[in-house]
Amino acid sequence: MSSTDRVSYSCEGHVATLTYNRPEKLNAIDGAMRDGLNEAFDRFRADDEAWVGIVTGEGRAFCTGADFSSQRNPAGDFPGSFWERPTVNSFESGWEIHKPVIAAVNGPCLGYGLTLVTWCDFVIASERATFGFPEVRLGVPTIVGALRLPGRIGWQPAMELLLTGETIPAERAREVGLALQVVEHEGLMDAARALADRLLAGAPLAQRAIKEVARRGPHLSETDAIRFGETMRRVAGATEDAAEGAAAAREKRAPRWTAG
Repeated sequence: MSSTDRVSYSCEGHVATLTYNRPEKLNAIDGAMRDGLNEAFDRFRADDEAWVGIVTGEGRAFCTGADFSSQRNPAGDFPGSFWERPTVNSFESGWEIHKPVIAAVNGPCLGYGLTLVTWCDFVIASERATFGFPEVRLGVPTIVGALRLPGRIGWQPAMELLLTGETIPAERAREVGLALQVVEHEGLMDAARALADRLLAGAPLAQRAIKEVARRGPHLSETDAIRFGETMRRVAGATEDAAEGAAAAREKRAPRWTAG
């Protein structure tokens, strides 16, 4: 295990756990936490032993958004420029990580926290979790969340969250498709780990190819998307894991993946 003052990272059995670790501030993001989050997600992206990620919060909150009392911009040292460069400087704002990521939401999940959740592949929510984008009540627009949320849960429930600034409970999040499961609070991490273990049954490189095609494909023409997908299929099909999967099927045994 390693940690910064604000974020911890551990990896066990090919599952990395990244934890917001500022419970006394309900895991609100300040400049130091931004550094820690970026370090943790960059490590997860580069860690060959980490095939699946779980992100959660320490204490009674997942992440309550930006800490505006921070002397440094919570968005990072480069928060973007007005015209030339977007703010793609973190996982939540668009870093490409094609490994599966599970959000284990243990409490309030607001603003920056919910933006990150919309970039995760799965959401397991504690019965104590709540979700919201309060920015509109502060007089500012939600941007990345507005780009992602309608495609994830549909126009009307997304606009309800984005334009009212209200929070919704875990069960409502499940109803609209934002959360996959709602579980008892004490069983949250067990449920997230159970899902991670199910994901470990799939070949990790094939999963990353699938996720990348799923992310990029909708932004391409149909022909270009199919060509891209066929390229990814051939690349993944040439890996050691693809050969292992075929051998395991012939021999009627479980495959032994190596991410090679």
